[in-house]
Amino acid sequence: MRKIALEEHFMAPGFDHYEKAIAESMAPGVFEDFTKRLAELGALRLAAMDLAGIDICVLSQTSPGLQIEQDAKLATARARQANDFLAQQIEAHPQRFRGFAHLALQDTDAAIAELDRCVNSLGFKGAMINGHTNGRYLDEESFYPFWQHVAKLDVPIYLHPANHFDSPHMYSGHPELTGPTWGWGVETGTHALRLIFSGLFDKLSSLRVILGHMGETLPYLLWRFDSRAAITKSPYVLQKQPSQYIRENFIVTTSGVCDTAPLLCSIEALGDDNVFFSVDYPYESSKIAADFIENAPITDETRAKICYKNAQRVLKL
Repeated sequence: MRKIALEEHFMAPGFDHYEKAIAESMAPGVFEDFTKRLAELGALRLAAMDLAGIDICVLSQTSPGLQIEQDAKLATARARQANDFLAQQIEAHPQRFRGFAHLALQDTDAAIAELDRCVNSLGFKGAMINGHTNGRYLDEESFYPFWQHVAKLDVPIYLHPANHFDSPHMYSGHPELTGPTWGWGVETGTHALRLIFSGLFDKLSSLRVILGHMGETLPYLLWRFDSRAAITKSPYVLQKQPSQYIRENFIVTTSGVCDTAPLLCSIEALGDDNVFFSVDYPYESSKIAADFIENAPITDETRAKICYKNAQRVLKL
């Protein structure tokens, strides 16, 4: 079955120094191999797509990228460079590649302008934001004009994991827990919940946020979110139950989770219109991800939605 993959990473030229913390968290030699494949946007990547039956990859700058850049002006300039580089790769393979914008949210106005350029001039399909920007989360009031423009453009925002801004004591002595094994899911799931409990989706109900890794555990906890939110003090009183926002405003992808139980949970919790195929290339195997979804115990109608129909609809492909 044909496939469209939404969380497929690359690294723009000159961005490798942003990956130092992630490289140091991996076993020796592992990130060097990832780096080679992140920088390659030709034969090797296309061969992996062909082997997995992936028609289109939506490419995005690997995490954390410019979200950790301290210089706002430099971040703004480098975001434009990264997006121009990605546009060139898409132009070279227009039938196979699409793009998510890389944005420097150190300057909200500049990020709005760059997203507008990427969508309206470069044909990008939204943006991927790699978590917090130097500790600033997207529920801050200063980011509200950005979300207003996202709603106006009618494109999704992919909220991708990154390292914690600080180091919680609970991880002390266990650095293996701070990254993709556990900490990234906690970080990203919490970021998504901050958006919900801030009331963002009451104000802008058409927004769509994408979460990878089968929803960063959120689909598993819908009932408890509703139960505990009902008895917990909050600065903002939501108009709906938390689970309704997750069902109405969030999309989850299969990136990095080739496992039947969370797939079935996500479909049951959110509906098969809100689950999309992804690989998490090059950090995961395109072939393993494809074999998983091809053989998952779901109907062919649901499989087609997850593999390509949902992405066609939401990304207007």
